Amino acid sequence: MATSVFINEFHYDNVGTDVGEFIEIAAPAGTDLTGWSLVLYNGANGSAYNTTSLSAFTVADQGSGFGTITINYPTNSIQNGAPDGFALVNNLGQVVQFLSYEGVFTAVGGPANGLTSVDIGVAESGSESAGLSLQLTGSGSTYEDFTWAAAPVAQTPNAVNSNQTFTAATPGVTAFISEIHYDNVGTDEGEFIEITANAGADLSGYSVVLYNGNGGAPYNTRALSGVVAEQSSGQGTIVLDYPSNGIQNGSPDGVALVDAEGNVVEFLSYEGSFTAVGGPADGLTSVDIGVAEGSNTPIGNSLQLIDGVWTGPQPATKGTVNGGDNGGGDNGGGDNGGGDVALTRIGDIQGAAHVSPLVGQMVATTGIVTAVDSNGFYLQDPTGDGNIATSDAIFVFTSSAPGVAVGDELRVEGTVAEFTPSGASTRNLSTTQIGSPTLTTLSTGNPLPAATIIGQGGRVPPTKNIDDDAFGSFDPETDGIDFFESLEGMLVTAQNFRVIDATNNFGEIFGVIDNGAGATGLSDRGTLNISPDDFNPERIQLQFDNGVTPSAFPLVNVGDNLGDVTGVVGYGFGNFEIVVTEAFTSQIMAGGLQPEVSSLTRGSDQLTVATYNVLNLDPNDSDGDTDIADGRFDAIAQQIVNNLNRPDVIALQEVQDNSGSANDGVTAADVTLQTLVAAIAAAGGPTYAFIDNPFIGNNTSGGQPGANIRTAYLYDPSRVDLVEGSVATVGGQGSGEAFQGARLPLIATFDFNGEAVTLVNNHFSSKGGSAPILGTEQPFETRQEDPTVNGSLDERQAQSEAVQGYVNGLLGADPTANVVVLGDLNEFEFVSPVLDLVTNSGLTNLTETLPENERYSFIFQGNSQSLDHILVSDGLATGAEFDIVHTNVEFAATPQRASDHDPLLARFTLAPAATVIEGTSRRDVLVGTDSNEIFLASGGPDLITTGGGRDQIKFTTTNQTGATITDFEVGVDQLVFTDLLASVGYTGTDPLADGLIQIRNLGNSDRTRLSLELDRMGGGRTQFTNFLTFQGVDAAALSNAENFVF
Repeated sequence: MATSVFINEFHYDNVGTDVGEFIEIAAPAGTDLTGWSLVLYNGANGSAYNTTSLSAFTVADQGSGFGTITINYPTNSIQNGAPDGFALVNNLGQVVQFLSYEGVFTAVGGPANGLTSVDIGVAESGSESAGLSLQLTGSGSTYEDFTWAAAPVAQTPNAVNSNQTFTAATPGVTAFISEIHYDNVGTDEGEFIEITANAGADLSGYSVVLYNGNGGAPYNTRALSGVVAEQSSGQGTIVLDYPSNGIQNGSPDGVALVDAEGNVVEFLSYEGSFTAVGGPADGLTSVDIGVAEGSNTPIGNSLQLIDGVWTGPQPATKGTVNGGDNGGGDNGGGDNGGGDVALTRIGDIQGAAHVSPLVGQMVATTGIVTAVDSNGFYLQDPTGDGNIATSDAIFVFTSSAPGVAVGDELRVEGTVAEFTPSGASTRNLSTTQIGSPTLTTLSTGNPLPAATIIGQGGRVPPTKNIDDDAFGSFDPETDGIDFFESLEGMLVTAQNFRVIDATNNFGEIFGVIDNGAGATGLSDRGTLNISPDDFNPERIQLQFDNGVTPSAFPLVNVGDNLGDVTGVVGYGFGNFEIVVTEAFTSQIMAGGLQPEVSSLTRGSDQLTVATYNVLNLDPNDSDGDTDIADGRFDAIAQQIVNNLNRPDVIALQEVQDNSGSANDGVTAADVTLQTLVAAIAAAGGPTYAFIDNPFIGNNTSGGQPGANIRTAYLYDPSRVDLVEGSVATVGGQGSGEAFQGARLPLIATFDFNGEAVTLVNNHFSSKGGSAPILGTEQPFETRQEDPTVNGSLDERQAQSEAVQGYVNGLLGADPTANVVVLGDLNEFEFVSPVLDLVTNSGLTNLTETLPENERYSFIFQGNSQSLDHILVSDGLATGAEFDIVHTNVEFAATPQRASDHDPLLARFTLAPAATVIEGTSRRDVLVGTDSNEIFLASGGPDLITTGGGRDQIKFTTTNQTGATITDFEVGVDQLVFTDLLASVGYTGTDPLADGLIQIRNLGNSDRTRLSLELDRMGGGRTQFTNFLTFQGVDAAALSNAENFVF
């Protein structure tokens, strides 16, 4: 049979990674593909692996009344053959084409089940370059008129192929069943079926097949013929008359209209629905028209399709176009509710997709009101359709107070629409709703449908994929975005809800079900961390809605358990949400989480460095941001003193100028910084010095207008010295520069124990403008290197490159330089702006020294993540200690919370150069201090008191005997015998293990003696020589290699 809608071009394989894969479909212009789909099949096992709805497509005219549409697929999505294939399926579920490449196979499952594919006879080998495709060539108007080009050629998606010409097709046929009479009082007489079609349509080859609902078999077939004459408004009718009792009387029975190519145009039934067995409608389920005739129907009546709605019985209009008739409407569906529009179940309105298949159509449905908002209400089918992929509820938009109550049973008639919160430019998903409704109350006070359990024993959300195929298929069991779409509008209960993100400023709480059982990425403290391939589809948002939620949300923290929480599923600001309908405050069990106190403290040889984003801090409470009145200066100060243990240097971000957001030309932040310094001193901390950022101009750094956000430093001058002339920046804020409209880095070098340490304090451009995690840009996880998904990524990349250039210059001049790059980099550790600092500058990101689930300094919409980082050069990486000190992000957002970031703290051991204390050839008394020192015993029975610190006592010859060490500290101080051993020709590695050093306690005294077998060290005879005496040291403790340097 001729195929007028057909696969016209496709690309599936090229050299290297398969890119730009697509399938193009050609059809007559104006063809509405609503209900059609394209199904990809795996030839290895015959199964379907991807289904794409074509409902969004209408074919445009690209020439001679034909056009094309293209379905694009992600990289490596279409399988590479030997063999594989695809099925084009029409709106009745019939396979129009089942084509394959690189061989043939039989489909197992899906719409093509049991069909054998047709090999197109050409293939892509995988050695061709990208940009080629397989295409039909020739001239004609149906698939059979064209042939597949012998080899791949330059692709032409969304256009007529290069060597293809469409010829004007014979005017199409739009035919539908418009009137039926099958039963009346007494003997059934005058039975008929009327077909309406467009004037001029040739119905030759069409047929009408009657089906018996008892068993589903066909029992009569009548052929149609001839050209339809116009009767009214471009339409005409053809009538098929049947003998008395020729059409069966229902409960149920049906009729199929079949076109000249054998395709079922309509399969309608009356008095119920059934599945056809045999004949052209084999396997199809009928659509009940919803009205019926009975044994009391007057002779001369019929059932009629008027304005797309079946009605009657009423006086027949056999052989004439019915009043207002304009087509087959929704192919049936009864009224059942007293209105003029046929009833459609909510599940059918929602469909198994993110967009309703009935958008723009007038529908009528019934259900129970489960929640009432200020501008509409949620309506749910109390029995549902049994299909987990289709939601049984919908939001009815009334624009103002709807005047209905929870528990009302309503008939709703209105237009199906897709509403996108804040507009399509936000890349939010749309929600299906019924607008401009007409409401009829059927009953009141009804019990609500049982809430669907989200949790064990009910429906469990996926924990890995948000969406893995760019909406190529609808997979609520594997894709989180489809899971929640399948519950849109429904009454649900989140079981045993555990908080992963505390109450925020928008009346939102994020958590996981079943107290976290099964959730991936949970930290020890109860947050849910992201990883490169997992952005946590299992997280659930609770939403407070003033019109729906019975009481205000409580302030809860990470780890709190809210019990079972019930509400309706909505969507807003890039997330599905449960709009809470029942109070839960009384069942909260607090988790008892407390702010962390770091174990890292500063010491004489240990430098501590912190980075802290202090959230738009300024002392001007008259600009609407009351940091002083809210106690934020004091809260930050308390954390610096008590949780961070008074770091030596603190890199600050989001410091605002002295007047805050008052746009008054002030740029200095000295008052802001001094206010914080004073608060720290009042909290018992040191009196820090500060470094403001002198390199910014007025309104050149982004952030709040007039606030002049910047990076800055606090440092303890009793511990470190600022190296004169070291304060600098990277780049500039001019047009085209990396930091145009962004925060300039602040560089400073500090001296600690004689070591210079250079810090580069950064605040890269924010992620503002990123696509929603549960939005239209999918797969979200794998597109973090895409600026359209990861907002301002290109800006952060440029800023990172500028910092890399500076760091590479430092390390190129001195590879041993101590360099710290730190701050709010606004990026994850596995994305290029941070990752390139590691790979291109050789830095170590201390974030990555922590377990993966513990890497977080920020929480966004339930996902804990690292935006703040400390990266160090090799000279500091060895022995570095690191802590993200969780003091803020796990706790409810209040005006008093110190910040929305957690501070980071690192500790580096940088011992000062040791002082040398040298004796003479006589008996000397050598006394050290608490610093690190080297004692050189030059001969004679010296008395050595090392003092504190990590000290070394060096011996160079065997005649340096008789010394006494009064306070040797085991495991800290060391005896250095390197030169001494060389002087006697010792060639071993461990004289202790070789038995050449003897250590023994002297009687009952507190003294210990060390003797050397000097002769055998050099290869001679055995003889020990008393060498050193120790006071207060046990021989066993001293007999350890860590106390020696050989």
